[in-house]
Amino acid sequence: MNDTATQPIFLKDYQEPHHWVRDVHLTFLLAPTATRVRSRITFVPNPQNPGDLELNGEDLRLLSVAVNGNDVPYEVTDTGLTIPAHALGEGDITFEAEVEIAPQENTALEGLYMSNGMYCTQCEAEGFRKITYYPDRPDVMGVFTVRIESDLPVLLSNGNPTQKGAGWAEWHDPWPKPAYLFALVAGDLVNHADTFTTKSGKAVDLNIWVRPGDEDKCAFGMEALKKSMTWDEDVYGREYDLDIFNIVAVDDFNMGAMENKGLNIFNSSCVLASPETSTDANFERIEGIIAHEYFHNWTGNRITCRDWFQLCLKEGLTVYRDQMFSGDMRSHPVKRIEEVLALRARQFREDNGPLAHPVRPESFVEINNFYTATVYEKGAEVIGMLRRVVGDEAYYKALDLYFDRHDGEAATIEDWLKVFEDTTGRDLAQFKQWYSQSGTPRLSVEETWDDGALTLFFSQETPATPSQTEKKPQVIPITVGLIGPNGDEVVPTTVLEMTEAEQSFTFENLGARPVASILRDFSAPVILNRHIDAPTRAFLLAHDTDPFQKWEMGRMLARDTLVAMIVDGTPPAATYLDAIRDVVVDDDLDPAFRALVLGLPSEDDIAQKLVDEGHTPDPQAIHDNRNELRRIRTDHLADILPALFDSMKTGAFVPDAEGSGKRSLRLAVLSMLTLIDGGAAARAAFAAADNMTEQAGSLRSLLLADMGQDALVAFEKQWKHDRLVMDKWFGMQVAYASPEKTAQIAQTLTQHPDFTMKNPNRFRAVFGALAGNHAGFHHESGAGYALLAKHLIELDKLNPQTAARMASAFETWRRYDPTRQDKMRAELARIGATKGLSRDMTEMVTRMLGDDA
Repeated sequence: MNDTATQPIFLKDYQEPHHWVRDVHLTFLLAPTATRVRSRITFVPNPQNPGDLELNGEDLRLLSVAVNGNDVPYEVTDTGLTIPAHALGEGDITFEAEVEIAPQENTALEGLYMSNGMYCTQCEAEGFRKITYYPDRPDVMGVFTVRIESDLPVLLSNGNPTQKGAGWAEWHDPWPKPAYLFALVAGDLVNHADTFTTKSGKAVDLNIWVRPGDEDKCAFGMEALKKSMTWDEDVYGREYDLDIFNIVAVDDFNMGAMENKGLNIFNSSCVLASPETSTDANFERIEGIIAHEYFHNWTGNRITCRDWFQLCLKEGLTVYRDQMFSGDMRSHPVKRIEEVLALRARQFREDNGPLAHPVRPESFVEINNFYTATVYEKGAEVIGMLRRVVGDEAYYKALDLYFDRHDGEAATIEDWLKVFEDTTGRDLAQFKQWYSQSGTPRLSVEETWDDGALTLFFSQETPATPSQTEKKPQVIPITVGLIGPNGDEVVPTTVLEMTEAEQSFTFENLGARPVASILRDFSAPVILNRHIDAPTRAFLLAHDTDPFQKWEMGRMLARDTLVAMIVDGTPPAATYLDAIRDVVVDDDLDPAFRALVLGLPSEDDIAQKLVDEGHTPDPQAIHDNRNELRRIRTDHLADILPALFDSMKTGAFVPDAEGSGKRSLRLAVLSMLTLIDGGAAARAAFAAADNMTEQAGSLRSLLLADMGQDALVAFEKQWKHDRLVMDKWFGMQVAYASPEKTAQIAQTLTQHPDFTMKNPNRFRAVFGALAGNHAGFHHESGAGYALLAKHLIELDKLNPQTAARMASAFETWRRYDPTRQDKMRAELARIGATKGLSRDMTEMVTRMLGDDA
């Protein structure tokens, strides 16, 4: 591998720039292969760090340079332009340049590129340097004025529109921003328009811009935007600060969406929705992502991050805010369970492997590789823990101070924690370790009962992770409630604050020994090791008043059942089967919650549990036993399934929590019915479906039972004109394929005329599904490994960012048997040995191979 491509950048080496930016004037003369970008930038020397004018720039054809209207000496490299200090003169500097770029040839989708005839940008993290020469770092903030010249009808940029004429438009953003928040869109677009009036009475024009033909898929997104704006005013006191807010749907986009000031650019899949083409999960995701990007207006834009090591400052806080919003809009218990499922599936796996890193990394090679579950999801968990530690009132008081103190600034984690220390008087030095220490803490608990007193003995330990072998005790808020023998709650939820490696807490004056409900609402991102038997878990599943713990007990019963089946062939106990039945028939419980209880732990989750218990996981055995447990549970519930399926039928489709919950339980039951009725109910549901949730859900049931070929043909015929629905068609075939067929189906789909390497959504549909099909990807033949590696090498030449993120499929390679390890190691080595490999991919392969590189 190329060692020069893996030289790290360190947090400890941060220095302020030699020059700050006051204002930026950009003129774009758009052309597919020869766009001209003219820049006029006012620089202010930094007296704290004087030096040369250093500008970033990549893939630019430089046409002219001037400083204060004069020619000056300069040096151009592949990564930037430098003008020596002696040539700059005294005082402020007016820098002017003209460059030429080729958006149509930009397949990496960073900087200015084209998507189906539309010009669009993606500048986070370091894409602006592919547009013009500039200090492309988040602590350099300027006021932007932009002129766009093109014969395209819609010309958009950040801020407010100021002037326009035939073939041109100008925009001005009054709020200083770093270059990563710059945005430009030009195309043949139509808008879904609305308005919003802020609490102070300011009218804001709202638009969702889409390609002609997508106008009927904007209404839900617009309502989600207006709900987000209202929520941020009501809960955080934050009003919108421009005259207009634009969203643009783009088909080719590496991320979900981007929070550019006043001009959010969205992956089409994250904003376009209709009942006929979008599932309940799509609607929920769209609502959350629109909220997330809007909330960035304050937590990310008005207050940005000083450097990319502080990425969690904006992302962790904003994820936490969008999670709270989604809970308010839907169901907090269901939302919390979904969050924990995602955290365990992605972030715990990351923490437990070669890609482990702190919430605030100490170094990176390629910043695009650190848009991770640790930064986002664990970053959000840290915010939630901080709120639990200080309390709700202190949390909101600290946030008000944060907004007042740092508005218009590029801040750090130290700035963030300081507002909490100043408002509460607490020393948060130990809590700060959540930002600097990688790995998932293991929290163990034992208990004793003595004359009316229950004592809980906790110990914590965090395993060694790459570059961090020594771990310190963390601050862990542990939420505990006590349930009496009769099922009544005798002690409501209490927050215990653990700060030592070992610590005990005692509850006194109890009439009878209770059962402890520990880590309610998943109060900290830890792995809880607690030895309790199946009857006790069943008791908590039946009686716990905390919805998360109630679900957790059912999940643990299922996990322990599966592990026992795999390790020594122990059949499922009646205790587990009866407990699940009791939940399923309890009409007082939310249908969405009951559907979650019916869900089984993922095959990847079981593999990690087996590793934790000292076993080498066999993906085929996990798959077979999980299917066997599905069959056994179905037989145990067979008499109630038809009536339950019918009772969950909804009327006209409404993408709200109530309807979504019923459909999720109905489809969970349908998946079980398919095992006993030969697919009759699923085929009927597929034929009668008038919404995508039920159509895709019934197709999933048929595919899982290997009965879906006719339905797949019908689905493609019906939806071949809709690119987002076809992503579902591509993905489902691979995700639900049998292990021996998975790689072959994926390979066949790459030959489909609608498959393209250049569209991230389509590539992820196939290869994300391949990586997610645990037994299929890890089939003993190694075909899945070889197929993914081959296409990652090809994609790396086109789109390094997407390729590198997809490469994380190999991160668990050390988990498996020697034969599979050898196959995965060989594929990683093959990727690493590829000539011209990107910096993105080189870093990922190097980290995953570790000492085996």
